[in-house]
Amino acid sequence: MSKKSAEHLETEITDDIFLNAVDQSPIAISITDKKANILYVNPAFSTVTGYSELEILGKNESKLSYKSTPPEIYEELWQTISNKQIWRGHLVNRRKQGERYLADVTITPILDNAGEINHYIGMHRDVTQSYFSEQQANNQKKLIESVINASPVAMVVLDSTYRIIIDNQMYQTLISELRHDEPALFFIHALQQEFGDLWADPTLHSRGFSNHEIRVEGVGQRGTRWFSCSGNWFVEDDTCAENFFFKQSKNYLLLSISDVTSQRQQQEKLQMQTIQNMMAEEEHIRSIRETLLGAMHQMRLPLNQVNAALQIMVQRNDSQNLHLKVLLTQVQQMGEDALNTLQRCVPEIPESAVMPVNLNQLLHQVIRLFSHKFLANGIVVDWLPNSILPSILGSDNKLRMLFKQLIDNAVDAMNRASSKERVIKIGTAVENDWVCVTIADTGSGIPINQRSKVFEPFFTTQTQGGFQSGMGLVMAREIVNQHDGMIEIDANYTNGCCFNLRFPVCTKNTR
Repeated sequence: MSKKSAEHLETEITDDIFLNAVDQSPIAISITDKKANILYVNPAFSTVTGYSELEILGKNESKLSYKSTPPEIYEELWQTISNKQIWRGHLVNRRKQGERYLADVTITPILDNAGEINHYIGMHRDVTQSYFSEQQANNQKKLIESVINASPVAMVVLDSTYRIIIDNQMYQTLISELRHDEPALFFIHALQQEFGDLWADPTLHSRGFSNHEIRVEGVGQRGTRWFSCSGNWFVEDDTCAENFFFKQSKNYLLLSISDVTSQRQQQEKLQMQTIQNMMAEEEHIRSIRETLLGAMHQMRLPLNQVNAALQIMVQRNDSQNLHLKVLLTQVQQMGEDALNTLQRCVPEIPESAVMPVNLNQLLHQVIRLFSHKFLANGIVVDWLPNSILPSILGSDNKLRMLFKQLIDNAVDAMNRASSKERVIKIGTAVENDWVCVTIADTGSGIPINQRSKVFEPFFTTQTQGGFQSGMGLVMAREIVNQHDGMIEIDANYTNGCCFNLRFPVCTKNTR
């Protein structure tokens, strides 16, 4: 600023303007001597303290002090301003009527031309209400945190970028138990396999979701765990200064994670006996079906020969063997009648409901049902499940029978081969939109020239009574086909036989 401009401002801004500015300031202002005796107060000072100018002039600032302000605060105050520095802080003051209030105080030393202190100017505001509001908010926050931490349910708040905003002690416990840095992200990933993008569906935001169970396969001795997840969205107004005039809001997800392992284990115990009885009944039906179909298959062979002989006789117009032709015709008719009778006796396999199925859970049930057979045959099961597996759409009864048949084949193969290493490896994985299952054994394997035949009716690698018969793998492929899946023998597996199965993931729209 030029000297001429400065002189112009000094002419314009007079002492009266400065005095009026101080008098009309909404902040309580007082000027004292070096001993804190009051020499001047503005009207705002009288409004805040209740003392008029006549009542307070000449009195010491200590007249406003209240005993609940610790002495060390005043010691710090005097040490600071005596060193010609500005002191800022809070004091508990007392109005003329005795009412206490919290003052936000700033005291500045006023220096003379020699640089020595000759006066002090103090400014203070009554911040009692804002302090009350701040403390009330803090108390509410502590109360909420106490309630959240006392909850037996793990709780966590995430923003739209899946950043953890708040969590509780139970959530911290999950970090060590599940060995994930952020278990919330682990469960979010599992939920998104079921719901899709959690932040993209506005209807999901309005209704949330509750009691959605997620099965987590354990590692080592931790075992399988079940967690029930619930989620609710809430909106918070943005507190950024730039959004003061134009309100912005942020969405947050409150995710609750409850360990329901004990309840699910109890349910499974009750279910296992029911499943065992149901599978035994269905296996009995399938055994009857296979026996009858096998008998019909064996009857069909000579009937086909009789039919071929009759066709030859007709073509040759053989009139010399009319009695034989009549006899063969009678045999053919009786055979067809017998086949029709047997066909009517073949029991139907009852249909079961189609629903989302977790193959980890289903395979685990089958392994438990086979536990006595594994022990009796000295077989070790290497169970390698994917920790989180999306559901597939299917019939749990049929899928149990599928895996039971494949495991039966594996046990029989190792017994026939007298394998020294007796291991069945059962694993699950996720590849794109497919759930994959592998069942491998350490038996003798299936010769390359027979791999294309094992899925044919009544073919088996085991000889029974001079002929080969069986429907096990035919049934397995039929069940896989009914679930729009695929089954194949792993050509690269050389330590026995390995079946690879793939099933399409149950999408959100099919639920």
